[in-house]
Amino acid sequence: MIYLELFMTFFVIGIFTIGGGYAMLSIIQAQVVTVHNWIDEQTFTDIIAISQMTPGPIGINSATYIGYSVLHAAGASEFMCVLGSFTTTVAAVLPSFIIVLALCHVYAKFSRNTVFEGVMSWLRPAIIGLIGAAAIVLMTPDNFVDWTSWLLFLAAFFVSLAMKANPILVIVAGGVAGYFLY
Repeated sequence: MIYLELFMTFFVIGIFTIGGGYAMLSIIQAQVVTVHNWIDEQTFTDIIAISQMTPGPIGINSATYIGYSVLHAAGASEFMCVLGSFTTTVAAVLPSFIIVLALCHVYAKFSRNTVFEGVMSWLRPAIIGLIGAAAIVLMTPDNFVDWTSWLLFLAAFFVSLAMKANPILVIVAGGVAGYFLY
């Protein structure tokens, strides 16, 4: 029964979380600490600290640790605790998987439609503009123009576009250059 409750709780959290793992944390805290009383506030804080230190998305990491912790606190065996981790992780990821799968199906179905192609031709530049705007915001903290960041950006852009360089090598080279410049 606890597995079903864990699954349903984290499935609903996965459905209603927009904005990434950090947005997920307040909903997880409300459900796990306040509504269900599965863990206390200190344990939740410890889980968040561990989730931040481990590789991967913080929302999924915390779901995994919470699934384990809830069953461990209930006195379950090691295997059952791992099964709890698996349950909460799958439940948190499943809504996004279903949504992306549905979007892929819709895209495949309408990709040859002239209206769809027209809408996409207008969306692509807007998306590029949004990504560019985010890059500019990151390169100009507190309205101070960081010319070094702009030069790194232009160099990476030129090398990627004109020289057809491998994007992974461009990222690594940018990281090394940034390390030495900053």
